Amino acid sequence: MTDSSKVALLGLDRAELTSLVESLGEPAYRGQQLRDAIYRQRVEAVEEISTLSQSLRGKLTEKGVSVGLPRIAQRFVSQDGTVRYLVALADGQSVETVWMPEGDGGEAGDGSEAGELAERFAESDSSGTSGARAPIEKQEPIEALKRCATQKLTDQTPDRKQEQEPGWRQEQEAGWRQEQKPERGQEEKQKSGCGQEQIRDRGQQDSDRGQQHDSDQRQGQRYGSDQRQSQRRVQGQNQGRSTICISSQVGCAVDCQFCLTALLGVKRNLSSGEIVGQVCAVLKDQQVSPPEDRINLVFMGMGEPFLNYENFVKAARLLVEEVGIAERRMTVSTAGIVPRIHDFGAEKIRPKLAISLNASNDALRTRLMPLNKKWNLEMLMAAAKEYPLRTREWITFEYVLLGGVNDGPENAREVVELLRGMRCKVNLIALNPGPGIEFATPDRGRVVEFQKILRESGVPAYVRRPRGRDIYAACGQLKRTVEIATAPAQ
Repeated sequence: MTDSSKVALLGLDRAELTSLVESLGEPAYRGQQLRDAIYRQRVEAVEEISTLSQSLRGKLTEKGVSVGLPRIAQRFVSQDGTVRYLVALADGQSVETVWMPEGDGGEAGDGSEAGELAERFAESDSSGTSGARAPIEKQEPIEALKRCATQKLTDQTPDRKQEQEPGWRQEQEAGWRQEQKPERGQEEKQKSGCGQEQIRDRGQQDSDRGQQHDSDQRQGQRYGSDQRQSQRRVQGQNQGRSTICISSQVGCAVDCQFCLTALLGVKRNLSSGEIVGQVCAVLKDQQVSPPEDRINLVFMGMGEPFLNYENFVKAARLLVEEVGIAERRMTVSTAGIVPRIHDFGAEKIRPKLAISLNASNDALRTRLMPLNKKWNLEMLMAAAKEYPLRTREWITFEYVLLGGVNDGPENAREVVELLRGMRCKVNLIALNPGPGIEFATPDRGRVVEFQKILRESGVPAYVRRPRGRDIYAACGQLKRTVEIATAPAQ
């Protein structure tokens, strides 16, 4: 890098930061100081980087170098604790980012530590609509359903263990503590959802895995649209479940008919720095800091990440290597950009993959998601089946249920056939309403029946909890809405 004019530091990797300081006649170690300041300390201005000499800060300022941390323009706080941030960008555009202090259960069943924690929380939650899955009669253990799905995969597809990584990528640079799996020990026989005697590997389960730790209390922050209110929060109380949902585009180019963001159209792609900057701004605002605080991250805000592929991939790498969020705690959702699904499987650092399905046949999916005309279900399912899953990794299929449209028993049975033979699970999302959307939220009974059909057929299925629905922060509701008045929280 030789031209340092109008450079935003956020979005630069270690090589680029080193090149920047060396172009100013400074030693290479100054690049490390910049990295720590912008990604870990999350400073807002070059003048705040106290580890740099005054002369270097002056050089950077003179050359027009800025940190590039986005500004939080407005905050909207839900009664469930969710915070929707309107984030202002340097060119006057804005995007939305959401903080969910307890997550929404979306990771449940995906094979990661975060998924196991969400799964245990879901199974222990008896509050009905707030759970990550709806209660149904005579439920079989989810582990049994997973074994059924895995058996079908083994029967129908070749063993790809030799092609896969032996496990989740080790974080080498930051030296953060790995979240270790307990040794699995005891085995006991148990009836599975397949109707056969299965050997269930129980291990130590809840007593060891994902154990919640007591820790010091620290000051948290909660905001309303007009004023800021401080409240005490116990650090670690929901450790491993807090989730940030971030945007990848200003607006969205994928014209999903049930999504408020689609009404904006697409304005432009976000830079890698603007994507990472959303995370840094929220972490700073919430006073949490990975890797000490375990945070989940989902690329499920405004935009289609795979239509901004290069910037998304670089942002994911920076979030792992510099910010300290493990890739196993990240999930990216795509509407089905098939060529990029193939590309993504070859990335060295890659979050978990979620695919927005939302329909059980081509005619219905083309009506709801016009991009299905270009990449139909046959092409999408082929890409999903060829995707190189890592050890313990599962593909997630997202399915937004629209009352009387795609939520019938026949739709559920078609979904079962589409997913047959895949190592996957399904997240069911009852439509989150909004102005300008012609569809209705389905009756709870239809959601329960849909889930039941999937699970009885061996497909692990969860119902995601709506978070921030009353402030237009829930899935499909991000439209930079400033006037909050209508959407029910439950």
